[in-house]
Amino acid sequence: MAATGGNGGAHGARIVLAHPVPGLIVTPSDCSVARPPQAVVSVLERAPRIRRGKQLPDWRDLATRLQLNFKDPTLLRQALVHTSYLNENPGIDVGSNERLEFLGDAALGVVVAQELYKEYPDVDEGVLTELRAHLVRRDTLARAAARFDLGDYLQLGRGEDAAGGSKRPTNLARGYEALIGAIFLDGGLAKVRSFVKKTLKLELAGLRTGGMPPDPKSRLQEVIQSRWQTTPTYKLMKTEGPDHARRFTVQVMVNSKSFGTGEGRSKQMAEKEAAQHALDAIEGEELGVS
Repeated sequence: MAATGGNGGAHGARIVLAHPVPGLIVTPSDCSVARPPQAVVSVLERAPRIRRGKQLPDWRDLATRLQLNFKDPTLLRQALVHTSYLNENPGIDVGSNERLEFLGDAALGVVVAQELYKEYPDVDEGVLTELRAHLVRRDTLARAAARFDLGDYLQLGRGEDAAGGSKRPTNLARGYEALIGAIFLDGGLAKVRSFVKKTLKLELAGLRTGGMPPDPKSRLQEVIQSRWQTTPTYKLMKTEGPDHARRFTVQVMVNSKSFGTGEGRSKQMAEKEAAQHALDAIEGEELGVS
């Protein structure tokens, strides 16, 4: 932190502190020494958040909107910090939401598994696994997050934001999991269960009324065979993350043309997501296969 200005005891001396965020200046009055870094961070918290000329809601408002009472509000704040924002704002005093996302994914899996176990006492392990995968898949979580406008509260870097990051399903799903991680640390599994049952209410009700959702890979194969007399193939594009939190990215191909991309914590989940994206694309517009 740099300081400029007179310091020779002159009346009304003015010190200007350069803030880590470009363009933001702190000008304390009648002060002859630089403030510690914590003071700068507190100013950052109070600064209005602007995205493309629009002032965004304060991150604290999300707790009120979701009727969550955080004993430690910094957990909520961290759940909303995307790694791209952290890279551009090294002075911020919290980390990104990636660790909370990891924890939230585990807590979400436990809660969903328990709810399904109670809801469907006569269903075997294989079907329960399919139901759980349907509920915790990226697009399901992204839809749930979009219903309470989670994207508006995410702290994104300029590039990620300009690319539409606040509406990107991956960011929304990961933000949802990070929020669950924060809730778990602050209030335990009971609070997570209450939050999940509330935010995934529509999806849980859909299973009760509609039964087991059709497997997207089977549905896609039927569509492809019917329209183009061929079968889809799945190509592993990349594997990321440590052994305990692997992420797989898969493309579904039809005659060497990509029809969809999926991501998941197993290749099977990634393939199913890719198949679902392909089905969505086919339903939205006719894709030509040569």
